[in-house]
Order: sequence, then structure tokens, then C-alpha cells
Amino acid sequence: QVQLVESGGGLVQAGGSLRLSCAGSGRTFSSYSVGWFRRAPGKEREFVSAISWGGGSTYYGDIAKGRFTISRDNAKNTVYLQMNSLKPEDTAVYSCAAMPARNRGNYYYGSDYDYWGQGTQVTVSS
Repeated sequence: QVQLVESGGGLVQAGGSLRLSCAGSGRTFSSYSVGWFRRAPGKEREFVSAISWGGGSTYYGDIAKGRFTISRDNAKNTVYLQMNSLKPEDTAVYSCAAMPARNRGNYYYGSDYDYWGQGTQVTVSS
């Protein structure tokens, strides 16, 4: 089992940057692929980005391409989401989720992830 804790959210002006962290517990965290999703008030959950268990493959939703970068440090059991050029429409609760690598699920589908963090609020002011 894996427990996930997000951090790094906050209030930032449009055009600014934030780096979100997703810290995982357990010695097997490096065998999990990790995704970031977000949910804005009144909207459906959106896929943001994902990274394979070893970090060799990364995936981005259209909302993230060219602005966000996902990375991981398995020695620290942490996945990062660097967000640049933030826009007011990026305001949402950002959550990370973990999927065992053996599951070979679809990174873009939240339903394929087994574990979720509580989320961290990102607010971008205009």
C-alpha cells in the first residue's frame, strides 16, 4: 500500500510558477507510476501529467504541454510537477495518484490509479 501527500500549492499571480511535490510512503514507491490530476470547482477531473515508475516515460495533457514538467526522485520517494506560466484557469485542487507498474493501466484515466493523495490547492490570480 502507498500513501501520498501533496505539497507546494498556494496563491500565485498569473505568469508565475509553482512546484508541486507528491511524497510517497513505503519502500516500493519506485515501482509505482504516478499521475497528477486537477479538479476545478464545478468541473470534471482533468488529467495533467504522469510519469512511469522509472521516470523514463512522461505524459502530458493538453493543458500542461509546454508549461508543466513532471519528474521524480525515487531516492526521495517524491514526484514533482513544475508549473510555469500559470494562468487563472489553472486554479484547481491538484492531486497525485499512484498506479502499480505491473497494472499497465492507462495513465490518462484516473480510474486506473489505485491510490490518491488529499490534494493541494493552487490559486492563480489575474
